[in-house]
Amino acid sequence: MEQNKFCSQAGMGSFFLSGLCSVSTGIVVAQLQAEYGFSYELMGTLLSLFNIGNLAAGFLTGLLPAALGTRATILLLGAGYAVGYALMGLTGAVAALLGGFLMVGLAKGCAINTCTILVGDHVPDRTKGMNLMHGCFACGAFLSPFILQLAGRISSMAGIFVLATLGLVLWLLFAFVPLEDSKKEKRKAIDWSFLKNRHFWLLTGLIFCQNGTESSVSGWVVTYFKDTGLISPAVSPFTVSIMWGTMLAVRFLLAFVFPVKNKHRVLLLMSIGCFVFYTGMMLFSGQILSPLLLFAFALSIAGLNPTAVSDAGNMMTPAGMGVMLPVASLANIIMQVIIGAVSENVSLRAGMGMITIPCLGMVCFAAALLFKDRKKTA
Repeated sequence: MEQNKFCSQAGMGSFFLSGLCSVSTGIVVAQLQAEYGFSYELMGTLLSLFNIGNLAAGFLTGLLPAALGTRATILLLGAGYAVGYALMGLTGAVAALLGGFLMVGLAKGCAINTCTILVGDHVPDRTKGMNLMHGCFACGAFLSPFILQLAGRISSMAGIFVLATLGLVLWLLFAFVPLEDSKKEKRKAIDWSFLKNRHFWLLTGLIFCQNGTESSVSGWVVTYFKDTGLISPAVSPFTVSIMWGTMLAVRFLLAFVFPVKNKHRVLLLMSIGCFVFYTGMMLFSGQILSPLLLFAFALSIAGLNPTAVSDAGNMMTPAGMGVMLPVASLANIIMQVIIGAVSENVSLRAGMGMITIPCLGMVCFAAALLFKDRKKTA
């Protein structure tokens, strides 16, 4: 019982730090653009490498333990936040920045997989646990602009070194978590039956679209508001706090106040809200209206990921998460490339408009899940 409590608390604490470090990439890339005059395409490439690292980590956390052991794998990949941000703070060389964003992505992917299993396997109510864990992530994401702003009073790069230090703290947390012996894992036969399960792939498709939407808005919203002049450059980083503060509140409400009963109906309502409010934000702009629509969008998307992941049930195994989360993370890579290219060659507004596509995809997958559920109970 005590070990279960420690593992779940370590998973939530680690995910809080991961929220601080990973969501800050959108602010950091905007800062690097202002510092070095990068193009939108290079910004898209940096964010894509971040998401490539996130994707690669999903596969590596499933493959490397057999060769290196679970603990060594997690500590190797989890060091990416500390090392990656240190590289970004030390030099503006493009090659170093590309490597830095890749390593930060590896650390994020490692944290997602590790924390999902730590919390999912050690809490009595998985839906509540997932919402609480993602609430911790949102809490870290909410605080990140304030921490970077405070550090920025020391120097323009101080905030990046603060992120590197926080990444080191996360790595130390992983170092003290009791993990399963890799020798025992070698003797276990991996159950791949979930690959034939239609429900698994519908959930994966929904999370694919949700990831593409959430990561794109988080990565580009600061640049969008700043470069279009909708919000002043000094205030625009705090739009991240609007988004993640809202998501934090919703996730804690879902965990403690309004437990989800019909997951598929709720997932469809959330998806429709994301599409309507984000499309509204693209069509109707204003210094007050745009942040309000971002707030409504954040309300809608907040519970999507934890509710969808918790619906995986007994498919929430290292193998299941090792397929679902990396496949879903492909959307992050694809969307960053598309937004960067369209923004550079057409306009930033047109690039941001591309996010309506995965928003619509969420509606389609959520509707398919609800239809499948009703057909089964009919």
